[in-house]
Amino acid sequence: MNILLVEDEKRVADFISRGLKGECWSVQHAKDGETAISYLKDGEYDVVVLDLMLPGISGQDVCLKMRTRHDYTPVLMLTALDSTDERVAGLRLGADDYLAKPFDFEELIARINALVRRAQEFKSDRQSEHLTYEGICFNTASLIITVDDKEVDMTTLERDILNLFMSNVGKVFTRERILNVVWADQKDPLTNIVDVYIGRLRKKLAPYGGLIKTVRGLGYRFG
Repeated sequence: MNILLVEDEKRVADFISRGLKGECWSVQHAKDGETAISYLKDGEYDVVVLDLMLPGISGQDVCLKMRTRHDYTPVLMLTALDSTDERVAGLRLGADDYLAKPFDFEELIARINALVRRAQEFKSDRQSEHLTYEGICFNTASLIITVDDKEVDMTTLERDILNLFMSNVGKVFTRERILNVVWADQKDPLTNIVDVYIGRLRKKLAPYGGLIKTVRGLGYRFG
């Protein structure tokens, strides 16, 4: 795990750094907000442990600048001010969690682990919503399909076939299997409707229609 620690008090920073490194985590230390912003532009971190009371650019401003430029790295704010107003203000600026000083180090570790776990689950959910291959993007949540960033209109059955293919890149599907999955046994297995829809898909996916390959004697493969 790679952590950015933003803390101006050297004694506190050394204490936290030693503890985090004891967990076998990599720690980058920034002693002020300006340095932290520079590090965030150049590197990638799993969590930012951010003190609020910093010289120059405050911790609140660092967090605000991160979110303004769409950097959603989890932020755990540290502060000696344990007031409800302070916590609410920090959370509204985009912080993910809040820990008041002095704190128990085990609680700090637990909160960092929780933030990373939530971020990974969110990332996994987001990735599962977007099927992409070359210039084709299928958002399975909104059902929007784009080819080279241009939205393509498709019927429900066309989307279902494309979803099947893009979720199983490189796998061969027989016509019978496609019928069973997409039409749910509502079509005669001798019908040529699968071939008709494959032809439509190829045209709508141009110039990537050739990604749907005919496997002679078997069926179709995408990719």
